[in-house]
Amino acid sequence: MIRFEKYQGTGNDFIMIDNRSSQIAEDVLSRVRFWCDRRFGIGADGVILIENHSSADFEMVYYNSDGSQSFCGNGSRCAVLFARSLGIVQDNAQFMAIDGMHEAKIDSEGRVHLKMADVHEIEESEDYFFIHTGSPHYIKYVNEVDKMDVVKEAKLIRYSAKYASEGTNVNFVGVGEDRLIVRTYERGVEDETLSCGTGVTAVALSAAGDEFGNYEALIQTLGGTLEVSYDKVGENSFTNIFLIGPGVKVFEGVINE
Repeated sequence: MIRFEKYQGTGNDFIMIDNRSSQIAEDVLSRVRFWCDRRFGIGADGVILIENHSSADFEMVYYNSDGSQSFCGNGSRCAVLFARSLGIVQDNAQFMAIDGMHEAKIDSEGRVHLKMADVHEIEESEDYFFIHTGSPHYIKYVNEVDKMDVVKEAKLIRYSAKYASEGTNVNFVGVGEDRLIVRTYERGVEDETLSCGTGVTAVALSAAGDEFGNYEALIQTLGGTLEVSYDKVGENSFTNIFLIGPGVKVFEGVINE
C-alpha cells in the first residue's frame, strides 16, 4: 500500500510520494507510466518522490509521465509545500534535485519562491532562443499564440534532426500589455501542458533588456500566472533567478499493489 497526495502548480499536476523509507525502489518506470495515465491510472504530468539527503532537507526525484527524469520548476514548488506538510521543513527549504541544490521560501500568501540554477549561456538566432534552466527550452515569439496548434508545431521542432535524440521542450510566446503569454509543449509528457516552470523561467530570461540589473516578469500560462525575478550580470549571464507561484494540494489517496 502506497500513500500519495496529488498537487498542482498552475495546472501542472503531480503525484507526490514520501519515499524516505525507500518503499519505491523497484519497477519505478513502469509504475510512473501507469500512475500518470489519465485513463487507467491516477493521472498526472509527473511523479515526485521525496527522499532523504545527507546535506539537504530532502531530495526531490522527479519523473515525467513517460518515466524520464528531469528538473521541474512547478513540481519543485509543490515538493516544498508537500515537504512542509510532512514536517520536513517549515517556511524555508534547501533540497537537492537532478540539476543540483535549490533553495526555496514560502511567503505569507502560501506562494513558493524557488531559486533556480544560474544561467550563463543562451543560444539566440533570428527566430528562436535556446536556454537550459534545469531542462532544455526552445523559445519562439509568435503572433496570435492563442490560435496556434501547439502540439503540431512543437513536434516539428522537438523531433527535428537537431533535437530528436535528447529532446527539447518547446515554448511559443506572445507579448501582452503587461505580461508574456506562454504555451509549452513538454518533453517527457509529449503534449502541451497547462504550465511549465522551467519554461516560464527560460522565457523570462529571453525577454531581458540590454542593460544589466534586476528584472521582473509576469508570465501567463494556460493554468495561471507566474512571476520570475532575476539579475542580469553579463550579456548571457543571469543569477538570483526566482520562480514565484502557488502550489495546491488537490487530494490524497492510497495505491493498492
